[in-house]
Amino acid sequence: MSRAAEPELEKILGHRFATPALLTTALTHSSYANDLRAKELPCNERLEFLGDSVLNLVTAEYLFTKFSHRSEGELTKARASIICEASCHEIAEELSLGRFLYLGRGEEQSGGRQRVSTLADALEAVVAALYLDAGLEEARRFLTPFIEKRVHAVMQELFFKDYKTALQEIVQKNKQETLKYVLTGESGPAHAKHFTVTLYLNSNPIATGEGHSKKEAEQNAAYAALELMGERPARRGEDAAH
Repeated sequence: MSRAAEPELEKILGHRFATPALLTTALTHSSYANDLRAKELPCNERLEFLGDSVLNLVTAEYLFTKFSHRSEGELTKARASIICEASCHEIAEELSLGRFLYLGRGEEQSGGRQRVSTLADALEAVVAALYLDAGLEEARRFLTPFIEKRVHAVMQELFFKDYKTALQEIVQKNKQETLKYVLTGESGPAHAKHFTVTLYLNSNPIATGEGHSKKEAEQNAAYAALELMGERPARRGEDAAH
């Protein structure tokens, strides 16, 4: 790639670099420097190291703030899923980052522009370049939309497969509180029953749910309660990011 193309990537990133050399370094694979036999030409490996830490910090901060009921272990699982190599590769693909990389001839011919590890590493390097050029707030500005896009799908997969269990895990942290599901409505013929369940926290009704079975009505009541608590669970079958 020619360096003349870097302004196009700046537009994609939404940031104009005060120190353009940082972006150039973030895009430079070690194979490029090796081909030029230029030992003094920096590649993106050191930036990858820093970018990994920035990505960890911004993601951890987001989860800590948005999911206040979750434990350290749960947040650690979620963070690992959000910033794994596959996710970094996916973000790099969304940015078309492969088009902008400086690769050596061998790396180019072996498919380096599409290689998962190469793109994931480059994404981390770009995050570090943003951080060094404009600070943590700019790195956060760039990363947050990608975190938001993935976080609820991840939380759904890890914690909301069973809404009643998810709710129980939250409530049981306070041993004085109890949940009770009470059938408060039943209608329709035997082959098409419709049930309504009211969910009580201690003696207070906090949510209701409806369904074609008692179990479904209870799950829907638990879902409504989770929403009230700010957990924003995804409905089954829906994209959890919405």
